[in-house]
Order: sequence, then C-alpha cells, then structure tokens
Amino acid sequence: MHWLFLLLAIAAMAFAFLTTSMGVLLGCLLAALVLFVLWVLGLYQSRVAGSGRDETLMIDPGELRRLREQAQARKDESDASGAAP
Repeated sequence: MHWLFLLLAIAAMAFAFLTTSMGVLLGCLLAALVLFVLWVLGLYQSRVAGSGRDETLMIDPGELRRLREQAQARKDESDASGAAP
C-alpha cells in the first residue's frame, strides 16, 4: 500500500513539471511532498512491524521459575550420582 504513495508522489511531481499555472504547481508540489512523507512513514512501519517478536513464544515468570527448578534438580542429581561410586 505504501508504494502507491510513492507512485502518486511521482505522478504529482510530473504533473507539476508539465503545468503552466502557479497555483496548480504549488498544489502539486505540496501533494508530492505529503505523499512522499506518507511513503516514508509506510515503509518505516512495514519494516518495524516485520521485526517484532512473537509474544506467544515468550515464557511467563512462573514457567521460567519452574524450568530453573527442574534444571537445578537435574544438576543436583547428576552431581550426586557422579560423586557416588
């Protein structure tokens, strides 16, 4: 969608070069500037939205504590079995 803004900005700039009226020229240049800014904002938004992390893959604190306790229990068990001949 944001690429449409770039195409419209280029079209407004081309129309500004072809017109002979000062009012139309200023309007086209202003429209081209606004459309170019909208294109840059849309491009930025699409880049930022694509780099986000999936919240469903995040571990809540209770689950993280349980996993740490399990890891500590396995470590203690392996230390105990390694120390006993």
